[in-house]
Amino acid sequence: MAAETGHGELTTSGYIEHHLQNLQVCKDEAGAWVWNHCAGNPMAINVDSMFWSILLGLTFSFLFWRVAKKSSTGKPTKWQAFVEIVVEIVDGSVKDTFHGKSRLIAPLALTVFVWVFLMNLMDLVPVDWIPFISAEYLGIPYMKVVPTTDVNVTFGMSIAVFFLIIFYTIKNKGVGGFVAELTLHPIAPSFKGPAIIAAPFIIAFNFILESVALLAKPLSLSLRLFGNMFAGELIFILIAILGVWQLPLHFGWAVFHVLIVTLQAFIFMMLTIVYLSLASESH
Repeated sequence: MAAETGHGELTTSGYIEHHLQNLQVCKDEAGAWVWNHCAGNPMAINVDSMFWSILLGLTFSFLFWRVAKKSSTGKPTKWQAFVEIVVEIVDGSVKDTFHGKSRLIAPLALTVFVWVFLMNLMDLVPVDWIPFISAEYLGIPYMKVVPTTDVNVTFGMSIAVFFLIIFYTIKNKGVGGFVAELTLHPIAPSFKGPAIIAAPFIIAFNFILESVALLAKPLSLSLRLFGNMFAGELIFILIAILGVWQLPLHFGWAVFHVLIVTLQAFIFMMLTIVYLSLASESH
């Protein structure tokens, strides 16, 4: 699975680089689609990240749909009880944090939490299992199975939240309110007397400051999740280099990593709720 030297021996750097390489497709200079020759191409598509994120999203939808369809108040199954606990936790978080009125927030928060959790959970699969199967039996040379270790995936989710922030701000406060938040805070300019001379400079300063704060929201969402999950995956890869000695270390790090997997999904959900709540409040 790792890169090989001319003598067929595995190298540590090659092994690491191989496991950090996405399965990519892009167009070359001639306009033809090529695989895995996309270095420096901003239009490259990470096929493995898209495949696993969509597959896990469909898995989440199917499992929860089955529970909703076969739910019973008489004698619920253990899986139904578990799903109900997750739904109650998310619903409680929304009620405590979101101060606006929207029927979208709770389903959105549930989707974000479970979907991100499932993508993070793929980090607990031993790093060589799926790449070995894909290379040995499917002829696929690269396969990264943790979508949240791909910054394109985390940015895609955070950008969707960013557009929702703008939508809810304009919906609840109007275009004027949205512009006012960017230009009249945190320093309120005066439009009376001699102070009006400084008003344009204060507005420009507010706009720069608030624009940075607005753009920092999707950045904080995406980079926090990506950084934590990428670091966790890299540690798993470094542990795998140890060969047979990796087993106790892998188990110990996996047990600890379960907390990180869950915590990062919860943080992403909570920040989404908080940002949308701020967009829905007026002051």
